[in-house]
Order: sequence, then C-alpha cells, then structure tokens
Amino acid sequence: MSQTSYPKNKIKVLLLENIHESGRALFRADGLDLEVLSGALGEEELRERISDVHIIGIRSKTNITASVLEKADRLLAIGCFCIGTNQVDLEAAKRRGIPVFNAPFSNTRSVAELVISDVVALARHIPDNIRDMHQGVWQKSATGSFEVRGKSLGIVGYGRIGRQVGVLAEAMGMKVSYYDIEQQLPMGNNKPILDLDVLLAESDFVTLHVPETDETKNLMSRERIAKMKKGAYLLNLARGTVVDIPALAEALKSGHLAGAAIDVFPKEPKGNGPGFESELVGLKNVILTPHIGGSTEEAQYNIGLEVAGRLLDFLNAGMTTGAVNFPQIGQPLLPGKHRILNVHKNVPGVLTAINGIVSATKANVAAQVLATDPILGYLVMDLDRELSEEVKEQVKSLDTSIRTRILY
Repeated sequence: MSQTSYPKNKIKVLLLENIHESGRALFRADGLDLEVLSGALGEEELRERISDVHIIGIRSKTNITASVLEKADRLLAIGCFCIGTNQVDLEAAKRRGIPVFNAPFSNTRSVAELVISDVVALARHIPDNIRDMHQGVWQKSATGSFEVRGKSLGIVGYGRIGRQVGVLAEAMGMKVSYYDIEQQLPMGNNKPILDLDVLLAESDFVTLHVPETDETKNLMSRERIAKMKKGAYLLNLARGTVVDIPALAEALKSGHLAGAAIDVFPKEPKGNGPGFESELVGLKNVILTPHIGGSTEEAQYNIGLEVAGRLLDFLNAGMTTGAVNFPQIGQPLLPGKHRILNVHKNVPGVLTAINGIVSATKANVAAQVLATDPILGYLVMDLDRELSEEVKEQVKSLDTSIRTRILY
C-alpha cells in the first residue's frame, strides 16, 4: 500500500455503473474508502453525492457536467471505464485541475470480433433467419446469402479498432481498404484510400470506427449513404451520432442497402429494460445490439485494471500519463523525498514565482518537471522533507494556483 500525506482510509472512491471487480480490487488493496453502485446517477443526484468524493469512476451512462463539477470540491480525478469521454465536460474538469482518464486500448479486440461476426451474419441474412425460426417459420434458402471471402470491406477510421478489424477481415479472405483523416500505416495488405466517397462506392461492407466530434456528426448522411454501393451493408459500432438513422432506414426500405448492424444510437436508454425506440426496429436484415461492442468479460476485466491503475498512479504519484484533458507527466517517485503537485494557470512568471519560494525557503529540489497546455501548467516537484510543507503552503497561496497537494 502506497502512502500519501492524506490518510488512505479517508480518500473516498465512488464507482458507478457496475465497474468490474478487477478495478474495485485495486482500490480496496490500496486501502481507500470504496463505494460501488450498480447503476448510473442523474445530474441532480450526482450533484448531491459528489461533494465528498475524491475519485469517481463511471461508464457511458453517467454525465459529469459543469454543474456537477461545481459541487465536486474534493474531486481529484475522474475515470471513464470505457473508451469514450464525451459524457464528461472535459474543459470544465480541466479548469478545476481535474484530470480525466479512460481505457483506449482494453476493448479493442472485443469490438473488432463483433464487427466480424456482424459482417458474416449480414452476408447470410442471419437476423431474418433467427426471427423466422422463433416465429415457427422454416425458410431454407441460399438466395441473397454470400460468403465474405473475396468481398470488400471499407473501414472508416483506421485507429486501434479499425486496424484490428482489418487484420481479422483479411485473415478471412476479405479485400480491406480504409479511410482516415490522418495518414496511417497499413496492416498487412490493407489499402489506404484518400477519398471517403471512393471507399463508399467500392465497398461491399462499410464499418465505422471514428470518435464523436463536430466533424463526424452525421458523417453518414443521406447524401453519403446514397454514395454507397447498391446492395452494400453499413456497420456502426463507433458513436451513435455518426449515422443519420432516418436516412439509413430509408436506404434499407428502398433496397439501396441490403442490411445494417448498429450497436450505438443517437439516443440510448439510461438503463436496462423496455424503452428503446428507433426507425430501424423491425427492418429486414438489420442487427440491433444495445451498445455491447466492448461488453465482454475480458474487456471489462482489462478496462477495470487499466483505468483504476491510472487513477492510482495519479493519486499516489501525481502521474497524468494517459489523461485526455491534462498535461502529461509520468515522473516516478523518488525515495525519501516529498512530492508537491501544483496545477496552475498557464500564464507567464509562474515557475519563476515558485522557484523564488523554493530559493527563499532554502529548500533542496531533487527533481522538477513542468508540463503545460494553452490553459494549464502542471508542476511535479520533489523536495527534501524538512521544508516541503512550508513550500507547499506558499505555492498553494499563489494567485495562479488552481490546486496544490503534497505526497509523502
């Protein structure tokens, strides 16, 4: 168990949305005060609960807004136990000196495998066959069913998941091409295509793996869907806002597209149970899944370890490696020293003022690392023990300081 200047058993961790036991176990092993809730919390309830919380862990259903953060006086860090972080107001968290961590690597394989299974299922009209069989209808036919070997797969967004999809698809004999706004090194025989419209027109299957941004909102608009090859299939396991769902429904009803697999939606229910609605419900050869791309035991286990580990690295050593909204520092602890962590406004003269305090107190600095972005500066400074508290208090009192704490 690591030691900090604040008693571990008084550091409160709140985990929502049934975070995997692998993450919970790490917090327990570190001696923290852990509270676990199986569901999400609404904004008002979260505002009431967060005032005494030091670390909060969420998945995709809990929204940490600027209004919630106004009540988070003790909050040190936020963990998103998933890939996405759009459920957190990252800018508001940054301005309060709160880093946000996520798990960009842990569910890559799980999502990629679901994509491949959806491709095969669509090519064989498995959704319709399943529905018919459950209704007592035997409909054995080869019409409209194909092998995926030799078919073309177009990947939009060639990041970690896109590349993994490409590797798996190529192993099945598919011809793989990809489009990305940044230059990406191809895996295997995957072929880059510089024009998205060209990729859409050439691909039998199109799968989306892009983040949610202003540029990707309705990326697959009515006009773009119309540019897809007639009889092609569209898959979206990325973000719900990327596809114009009514336009997709029209393309499926008209026969322009032969099928679709959608795992994410512009509006999703807050919890399990009835209440899901979509223009795609009931359409032929359409796979609808409830945002389960990364919902495997393996992925959740790894996500628990990855995010909890990053949160504990920050709590115990001030490391911000992997934070999505914060300057990055991964400085290891120095034995026998006290560590001061200072988040401050990125304005001229801050480091001069801090070093002036160090000089005036005659404190000995063993290591000092500063990282900045346009808004914040983040300073990690290791001192001899004798004067560390005095230095911390003086640094904390600077007008430019947002948050200062000490570790020992």
